[in-house]
Amino acid sequence: MIDIAIFDEHRLVLEGLSGMLSGVSDCRVVLLCNDRNTLVEKLKCMQVHVLILNMHDISVRNLNLIVQLNFSNTRLKILVTSVIDSEEIVLKTIKAGAKGFLGRDADRNSLLEAIYTLRNGHDYYSTSITHLLLNRYISSMQSDEQHQRAETANLSSRQIEILKLWGESCTNQEIADRFFISVRTVESHKNHIMQKLNLKSTVDMVKFAIKNNIIEI
Repeated sequence: MIDIAIFDEHRLVLEGLSGMLSGVSDCRVVLLCNDRNTLVEKLKCMQVHVLILNMHDISVRNLNLIVQLNFSNTRLKILVTSVIDSEEIVLKTIKAGAKGFLGRDADRNSLLEAIYTLRNGHDYYSTSITHLLLNRYISSMQSDEQHQRAETANLSSRQIEILKLWGESCTNQEIADRFFISVRTVESHKNHIMQKLNLKSTVDMVKFAIKNNIIEI
């Protein structure tokens, strides 16, 4: 049996959400609350698996409520429902400790799926939220790739070749012999590479080469 608490400052919303769960054999609404102080106190002495927290605004006050409830109820899974589902808002609730978020596209099936998913120890986000987070991740990856390409473009072809050989564990002498240059010139190239990439050590050089597919592991 999954014990559920529901919080909203509007009684009608409370009854509406509770009504959606009526008749679900393995879900039991044990608390309906429209006062945050009462909610905090009640949850101190009740066992609740999932808290549905309906928010009409994602204020600092509401985010602090999530943080407070997480701190005092480590096993409680908080599911936020809100029509305000911008990327910034979703990320703030996740950072505060919410384990799920249902946006304006969510329906009763999404609500039930979210409850079961949270009870099983996993996070849950409705379709629109999942797309939002995925797009953010993709944008972040593309930005990183562009930054990496820009850094690599700062290197000359000879410096990239030296970096590749260095990453493959070639010694300075072996690199010098490969390009018919002096060991001192190899060292000079390595120093210039570190300066251009703002790296602190040769270990950082190897990490950079692996990250940018200059060498393979």
